[in-house]
Amino acid sequence: MNPTQTLSAARQRWVLVLAAVSSLMVLLDVTVVVTALNTIRLQLNASIDQLEWTLNAFTLTFAVLLMSAAALGDRFGQRRMLVIGLGLFTFGSAACALAPSIGWLIAARAVQGTAAALVMPHAMALLSAAFPPQQRGRALGIFSSITGIALIGGPAFGGVVVQGLAWQWIFWFNVPIGLVLIPLILSRIQESARRTASLDFGGAALVSGGALGLVWGLIRANVDGWASVEVIAPLAAGVILLTSFVAWELRMRQPMLPMRYFRSRAFSAGNAAGFLLQASTFGAVFFFPQYLQTTLHYGPLDAGLRLVPWTANLFVVAPIAGSLVNRLGERQLVVPGLLLQAAALAAIGLIAHTGGGYSAMLVPLILAGVGASMAMPAQQNAVISSVPPASIGVAAGTLNTLRQLGGTFGVAILAAVFTGNGSYASAASFSDGFVAAIGAAALMALLGAIVGAGLPGRRSAAQTVLATAPVLAEAA
Repeated sequence: MNPTQTLSAARQRWVLVLAAVSSLMVLLDVTVVVTALNTIRLQLNASIDQLEWTLNAFTLTFAVLLMSAAALGDRFGQRRMLVIGLGLFTFGSAACALAPSIGWLIAARAVQGTAAALVMPHAMALLSAAFPPQQRGRALGIFSSITGIALIGGPAFGGVVVQGLAWQWIFWFNVPIGLVLIPLILSRIQESARRTASLDFGGAALVSGGALGLVWGLIRANVDGWASVEVIAPLAAGVILLTSFVAWELRMRQPMLPMRYFRSRAFSAGNAAGFLLQASTFGAVFFFPQYLQTTLHYGPLDAGLRLVPWTANLFVVAPIAGSLVNRLGERQLVVPGLLLQAAALAAIGLIAHTGGGYSAMLVPLILAGVGASMAMPAQQNAVISSVPPASIGVAAGTLNTLRQLGGTFGVAILAAVFTGNGSYASAASFSDGFVAAIGAAALMALLGAIVGAGLPGRRSAAQTVLATAPVLAEAA
């Protein structure tokens, strides 16, 4: 499929639905395990460190392999890589459900993370290529409203499944969905155009190693301490390797990630805002279900259901925000959205500090979801629309890599803030740590709004084409 070709409306709808459902299934498994951890600990006799790796095995492989997976799509076809990723994810999900031990479960989660790295950039790239610039914002808004459910609705879904069925079913549900998606994608989505250039193996090795060092250091920081050699060494190695990656890409004739894209304000500010949006949101999602259970004494199912107001507005707000991108511009949605999220999270922290209950937090919780739903599709559109059509896969891989790293960064920073101000010793102690952590999440959202102010103003479709013309000319 020529990336510049406009598909029929029916074909576009199929691409949108299949890309969104594929991404939803993958992203749901990032958070769905949270409410199942206690049950898994009891049934598989797992330690706290092993439980942590039940989450981290997925996150680590996902973040590290995203850029390399995106490059494979450009070389061998994005639809092909999406189908391979879904097949591998279905296999990994069945392996998770059949796990007789915690070690088996951790290994299967790593398989899921590898598959997720194949699914996410290619689903977004196929979706972005299917819609012309003037329609892409609305399509990404709908995409965000569906996939955003995974981030905020994962704990709720996990609570329902664990309490109603068994923890294994949070993985079994993926199997029939994957088996249905694969033939539909093969029959309803055309293959993308392929680049004949050879793969950039040096760039792939450097960016994968650099991402591994950063993610590993962040994950281990709250176990070994931020000043320990076990943390400083991988973080330093990650920085060195990523710096080497930049130098390598500048020398390559056909690089994996052309560094010239970062000259674009839309590309650079959009990716930075997405990093901070994900850090703030994912960090808050990690701690809020625990606060509901530990301090307010709700069960897993009740706690999960009380996160639904955070999720429900995504169905309404994200599509509307996406449809307004071309009219208002990305900056006019990203900045107010992140400011609203920052204010709402700060209000939740203040209510928790004064001993208020869930009912007092309901309105700020809804507003936090509204803010994230405003910013997410606009930030994605800014990045995707800043590159030529042939490089949408690269842009999607970069976007998803930085967002995934942002989520890991957010959890690590909020966990460090929590540890410095509270503990799990009592409900009151947990509340003290939660207040500090949610305040840090609000600060990240505020920083995201400041970075988002660097996005360009409203651009017409013609201006979008003109903005990418120098990049196209240099590439030629």
